Amino acid sequence: MDPTAWIWIVVVIVVIALIALLLMSSRKRREAFRQKRDEQNRQHAAEIRRKAENADLEARENEARAMHAKADAEKAQIEAARLRQEAEQRQSTAQDLRTDAEKHQYKANALDPDVDTDGNDGRRGDGARMNEPDMGARDMGSRADDVRDADARNADARAAETRPDAADATRPNTPRE
Repeated sequence: MDPTAWIWIVVVIVVIALIALLLMSSRKRREAFRQKRDEQNRQHAAEIRRKAENADLEARENEARAMHAKADAEKAQIEAARLRQEAEQRQSTAQDLRTDAEKHQYKANALDPDVDTDGNDGRRGDGARMNEPDMGARDMGSRADDVRDADARNADARAAETRPDAADATRPNTPRE
């Protein structure tokens, strides 16, 4: 064989070897690139999973807070209902006490000789304690009792004007119409 043929054979072998080396090296680079990309994807996926776990944990905490708030609201409603019931009971008790006080006042007025129980003018017209206010009514402190006392004084004054023996100089403060 010719030396040029040998040179061509060697060149072809070298070229084939270089192509084989290039193919192997590009395959290794692609494999390394793929491995690197896969590792980055794994890390990114792990980071997304951590975020998802944190979001899930936060969602559970928010649900727990919401349930706690709902329980507090229900507890407050129950407490409000209890307080409302207690207020109604106390109001009923107060009304019962007021009724008892009115009964006692009625009994006291019935027993007091200076109080007219017929409802005419609130006092007897016999001249006894005519200028003194009704102390039981005054102690009650109600406006209605004050009006009744004023009416009684006016009635006493009218009675004193019509009875000359009752209108004497010892009572200078008796109002006259």
